[in-house]
Amino acid sequence: MAAIGGGIVGAALTAGALFLAGPSLLGDRMVRDALIANPEMLVEAGNALRDRQYAQTLDPIRASLERPFHSSWKGAGKPEVTLTYFYDYACGYCRQSNPDIERLLKEDKGLRVVYRELPILGPDSVAAARVSLAASKAGKFAAYHDALYAAGRPSPESIALAARAAGVPAQPTDDPAQEAELKSNMTLASQLGATGTPLFVVGDRVINAAAGYDALKEAVKAARSKG
Repeated sequence: MAAIGGGIVGAALTAGALFLAGPSLLGDRMVRDALIANPEMLVEAGNALRDRQYAQTLDPIRASLERPFHSSWKGAGKPEVTLTYFYDYACGYCRQSNPDIERLLKEDKGLRVVYRELPILGPDSVAAARVSLAASKAGKFAAYHDALYAAGRPSPESIALAARAAGVPAQPTDDPAQEAELKSNMTLASQLGATGTPLFVVGDRVINAAAGYDALKEAVKAARSKG
């Protein structure tokens, strides 16, 4: 993350240097007029550099990121763009992001969202994630996921209610595949420098915040434009 931050600062400094050296390189008026008319150029340059540097981290793990655990996905069966979403059912920012994701899925029929459990907020988070993985294995992830969000913050009562709605046990048996998935998700999130949830990955962009509908839509658009 420090390297990425340094790259963005470097891009800004480079642009500043070009401005200062304008008379000898590009012409003072040309540089000045371009930056005044388009101040977003610095931001765009920084974003492009950030994405390029993230790509070096993402390329070796992209298949693992975009391969869902059983039915832990929504959207396109043959996606044009895949958005990977690390979340915790107890995370308020994830709850805030949920309507944005549902809106994107409704509007964009070429989008797939892959859901990765990252239960970091206590025992109820872990319990909710394990039932979610059991539901996923049974082909009922979406039913459980939606029911638990409708039921409220995860608790023994809300988890049982959501499990009943999805038709899965509220107390899943120990499953090595679940533990392997949770461990893998923690490892992937760590490789991406996650500081918490939500964490979104789409194309070459990593967004570790509840960025909102517009930012996610723009990231999906950028990923699609790169093919």
